[in-house]
This record gives sequence, C-alpha cells and structure tokens, in this order.
Amino acid sequence: MSEGTPQTPLSWVESQSPLPSVDAAWGPDSDAPGLLAAGADLGVERLLEAYSHGIFPWFNPDQPVLWWSPDPRMVLQTANFKLHRSLRKTLSRYASHPQFELCFDKAFDRVIEACAQSPREGQKGTWIVPQMVEAYKALHQAGYAHSAETWLDGQLVAGLYFVCIGQAVFGESMFSTLSDGSKMALAALVNVCDQHGIQAIDCQQNTAHLASMGAKEMARKEFLNIMQPALGLESINWQNQQVDWDAWRSQGAA
Repeated sequence: MSEGTPQTPLSWVESQSPLPSVDAAWGPDSDAPGLLAAGADLGVERLLEAYSHGIFPWFNPDQPVLWWSPDPRMVLQTANFKLHRSLRKTLSRYASHPQFELCFDKAFDRVIEACAQSPREGQKGTWIVPQMVEAYKALHQAGYAHSAETWLDGQLVAGLYFVCIGQAVFGESMFSTLSDGSKMALAALVNVCDQHGIQAIDCQQNTAHLASMGAKEMARKEFLNIMQPALGLESINWQNQQVDWDAWRSQGAA
C-alpha cells in the first residue's frame, strides 16, 4: 500500500448481521485488494448471501473467515474459452475409450477433498481448510455446490467444484492426477454452460492457468451485471447433464 493511502477499517460480521456492500472492499492500492469483511459463519444461508452479491470466502487456517470481492474480477466468458489444439487431441483420444467419462456430481465429496490437498497456483499450502470442506459439502447437499469430474478406468482422476445459484456459476478449485484431466473437467463445464446459454463462469482471481484457458479480468460492476440476472433463472440438474461431443468436434482449434 502506498504511504499515506487511507484504508477503510475492516468490517467484522456478526452471525445475524448482513455482509457489507462490495463497494466497501479494499481497493487495488491496499494491503489486501478485494478484502471486504471478516467473521461470521460459513452456513448455507451465509454462503448463498455472499455469492449472490459477488462475495466469496478465502482464508488460512490461522485466520477468521475472510470475505472477498476483488475489482477487477477474473471471469471466463464461455464464448472466449480456449479449446487448445492439444486439449482437443486429448479429448479426441479419450472420446472412444470405453472407460472414460466426463460427468457431474458423481463424487462431490471426493472432488473437494482432493482439491483440498492441491495448493492453489502460487501458494505453498491449501486454502481449503477443513471448515471450508464441511461448509461446501453442506452447500452441495442443499443443491448449490457441484463437481465436474473426469473418470478413467473406474477411477476419479481429475475434477473441479463450483457453486451454481440459478444459472450463475462460480468456479472454485480443481485437482488432477492425469495430464489435462482438470482441463477436460473445465471444458465439460463450459460445454454444458454453452448448452444452457450461460455466458460466464466466475474465476475469482487472476492466475496464469485460467488466463491460458481464456479467462480475463473485468470490472466488478460488469461482472455483477452479468451475474445478477442469472441468479433468478431456473436451476440446472447438474447430475443429469451430458457433454455434447459433436460441439467440440465442430469447434476450430485455438
């Protein structure tokens, strides 16, 4: 933070109080750009409140619950997804494999537990602390957290989990034990989003990996303008979704 730059005091959220407006989030010149508030719980209702306003939790084991709403926001607009030539080749190779499957919500608990063992890009440790794992398992049971999964020979080899309210999709974290495995899970998510006319997937924060797949930063206000109408749309039964392989075959390589 630049010397002399004022920084808004961080709000402490009590269990019965609402989260502050995203306009109160710390700016790009602060010590923690996007930090909005601390405290409260990770119950289903609190998480729904947060995501519905473009806010998400992210904290380390030695910290209280921290709430974030960065500006700019990293967003993958599905029309900009880069299905690179190498990934198309990988998908083509596995398409005819009798024991290969891209699916949703077959093993959510296993996906988030695997993600919790995989450090986020640029970090030494995981941010998915046990409290977060249990919170998102409860959110899954409530019908709002989901997993996109890559299976091979009967084994879960990669996946990612995400939050979906109405048709607003918020990506969280991914893992992989197979080359291109998590990319294939992301491609499956984008494919199904395209089928339902979902225009964007929230990626929260900028990473080189997400940028390579077509995600870009956009102003928080623009992100919220895209997200808000989608919140009220009819929910998707993710477990029944299937990948449209023909759409991939007809798509030009990036």
